[in-house]
Amino acid sequence: MLWDMDGTLVDTEPYWIATEFELAAEYDAHWSEALALQLVGNDLLTSGRFIQQQMGLALTPEEIVERLLDGVVARLAESVPWRPGARELLADLRAAGVPCALVTMSYERFAAPIVAALPPGSFQTVVTGDRVEHGKPHPEPYLTAAAELGVDPSRCLAIEDSDTGCRSAEAAGCTVLTVPNHVPVPGGGRRVVRSSLLGLSADRLGALVL
Repeated sequence: MLWDMDGTLVDTEPYWIATEFELAAEYDAHWSEALALQLVGNDLLTSGRFIQQQMGLALTPEEIVERLLDGVVARLAESVPWRPGARELLADLRAAGVPCALVTMSYERFAAPIVAALPPGSFQTVVTGDRVEHGKPHPEPYLTAAAELGVDPSRCLAIEDSDTGCRSAEAAGCTVLTVPNHVPVPGGGRRVVRSSLLGLSADRLGALVL
């Protein structure tokens, strides 16, 4: 089982958006909810370049990413906003002996406190955006996770909340359980769409792999 993080395991998108608005306010730059939602699922440097262009900042994309991470990690220290049903499903998968990987385009220092807040052994490997050369929608993140779990991607189920993430998982050969959150996600292909993770179990997920 391959898990996306932002918007899937945890609902951190509001944290990112709030931090983006703080950055815009600091530099008296224009930003909007619509622009923020265009970044959902993106590789962080891609988002950094987009913000740089839209806000007209002198900061480099790398500096923008670090500023965003500072703000989001600070908010995580106060509260981890778990998605409904996510921890329960993860616990059931762990009890059933199903290996799981976290596949996120956020960086290790952002993923670490979230992983640390879960029971030990919840994830056998964590693939972050600063570990891969090509971010989502490229298949590299999911191919890397499957390889580190020692499984064929075609036998993996990925859980995603964005079209960018779904395209990455599909390109790697995975079936995708799509649970839209802040942005609509088209169906079709190797996607199974649900409104929530609530009520799902390891047994029920096994039947979804195409």
